[in-house]
Order: sequence, then structure tokens, then C-alpha cells
Amino acid sequence: MAAAAGLAAYLAFWPVPAQPVAWHAPKDLGHWGPHATNHALAALRHVDLGSDRGPEHVAFGPDGRLYVAVAGGRVLRMAADGSRREVFADTGGRVLGFDFDASGHLVAADAYRGLLSIAPDGAATVLADAFEGQPIRYADAVVVADDGRIYFTDASTRFAPADWGGTFEASVLDILEQSATGRVFEYDPATRALRLVARGLSFANGIELTADQGALLVVETGQYRVWRIDREARALDVRQPSPQAFALFDNLPGYPDNLMRGLDGRIWVGFTKPRSALVDAMAPYPFLRRMTLRLPRWLWPVPPAYGHVMAFNEEGHVVADLQDPSGAYPETTAVTETRGRLYVQSLHAGTLGWLPND
Repeated sequence: MAAAAGLAAYLAFWPVPAQPVAWHAPKDLGHWGPHATNHALAALRHVDLGSDRGPEHVAFGPDGRLYVAVAGGRVLRMAADGSRREVFADTGGRVLGFDFDASGHLVAADAYRGLLSIAPDGAATVLADAFEGQPIRYADAVVVADDGRIYFTDASTRFAPADWGGTFEASVLDILEQSATGRVFEYDPATRALRLVARGLSFANGIELTADQGALLVVETGQYRVWRIDREARALDVRQPSPQAFALFDNLPGYPDNLMRGLDGRIWVGFTKPRSALVDAMAPYPFLRRMTLRLPRWLWPVPPAYGHVMAFNEEGHVVADLQDPSGAYPETTAVTETRGRLYVQSLHAGTLGWLPND
């Protein structure tokens, strides 16, 4: 009896790191319509990464070689077929997103170190790691505009990967809490000034520019959205109605992650996990989510693996949707598209997946 009372007291009152906020998840419409279940990702081929894992972001550099950000802070460089693989740089953190500037520097969002510039010789320089005296805790994705200005996301001001066991663990805490502290920044290399573009995002993630460079597309992972935000917005709170921001996609069937511009107007987004009925049901009940965080981590309501990427256009129409319900290739974060291949990114996989792009 005493043991049961002790367990009940533990589940009800033991301190937890997150302070969940009530919200109302939209009804999950599941895999139907443009997201109808298919097995197009089941035929993935694989590029060997040696002992490295987690090809979270993949892009071709100005030298025509493929750059791959993996766990442990390393950025690999290789030929398009995976041959001639080498370590280009090692930040000692975890690069989650990157782009190249006009001078050929790799501009990286490092979840542990902030916004970095990595020279062609692999040397890294910190561009920004704090704003108004507070650290940038979770730099996540980055895109460089034609005029040189750099835009990047800070996924959470609450949970830094360095403090909570890694990027995935910190993201789970932030999404369960729903305090919506994610932000979008602009960094101007000419003045070294950092400007807050938007805030109020539940885990701000992937970022891309529209074709005319007038707006930013930004993933809000925790609330299943992709936003379109005016590039010149200043400290815009997306939770308040504004003509400078609207949800291009809402109520997506999974947790969206990276954004990658493909060919012929396509923009690719990956879903690291499918929706969870249990997580959505707990949305209005902070107490239940606090109780969940008192359970062993293997009992946390993390959805099962499910391979899923989609492409859309700037009008908000889905133009491709590729899935593998078996989840054999886990945590699909996005797609890097060439005329010959679709490279499928992943947070944890031990290889880089790809499909012929016929």
C-alpha cells in the first residue's frame, strides 16, 4: 500500500524539466488524399557512411561534391555516388542544417555552437551564438539569401541539446512542453548584426526562401505546420494574426523537419515521425504530460518509425509524397534532389538513402 502511495506521489509531484502548456491539436486526418499510404521509399538504395550516422542535412557544394552533416559534429564530403568520402570539417557540436554563401563558405546551424561559417579549408568561425545577452540554445536550420543575408532558426530557448542528452531528446522535451519559444533570425555579414525576424514557434525547424526571396518558409515541428513569413518582419509573434505571416500548411500528418529546395519549383520536407493519437489527446492536459515525463524514457510517447517525405510548391499544393510505413529508414528529415537522384536525409540512419529520380 505504501509503495503504491509512493508511486502515485512520484507520478503526481516529482519535479520534471518541462512545464507543459495547454493547447489544442487539430484532428489528425491521417494518411489520405495527397498523403495516401504508399511504399515508394521502401526501395531505397544506400550510400555507405563508414562509422558515421545521422545524415541530417545533405547538399551539393560549389565544388560539385556532396556535403553531409552527421552526428558528432562532422561534415563529410564525397562524390555524388558516395566515393572519395572524407571529413571536410568537425565542429565538435552537431550541424543540423547548412548552406553555402557566395564566397564558398559553408554556413552552418550547429545545435551546440550556434551559427558558424566554415571556410573551404574546414576551419570554423562562430558568427552568432547569443542574442541580447542570452545564448542561442538550439540553432537548427539555415538559408543564405542572394544578397548575402543569412536566415536561421533557433528551435528552442528552453532546451539546449548540450544540456538534455542530444538534439532528439531536447526536441521531445520542447514539443511536449509546447511553450513555443522557437525563433527565426537574420544575420547580416556586412554589419555582423543579428535581427529577430519571428518568434512564438513550437520548435522552429527547417527554413527556406521563396523563389522571389521576399519571404521565408519555416517549419513549426511541434504544431505540424509550415509557415510563410515576410522576410523583413521584425520580432513578429506568429501566434498573433498578422498580414506578414500565414500557415502555408497546417495539420500535417507527421512532425515536419527540414526544408530543401528541389527542382522545377518543388520544395521538399521530411517527417521525422508520424502523428501520435496519444500525444494529441494529451495536448489540453499539462498535468498528463508532466506525468509522462516522470516515466522512464522508453515509456515516453514517441511515435514509431515511419519513412515519409513530401514535395510541395509555393502555392501550397502537394506535388509528391513518398512513404515507407515499415520505417526501415528512420527519421526521414528531407530530400536533396538532383536530375538523377533523390537523396533522403535522416536524423539517425547509418547510411544515406537515395532513389533514382526518373
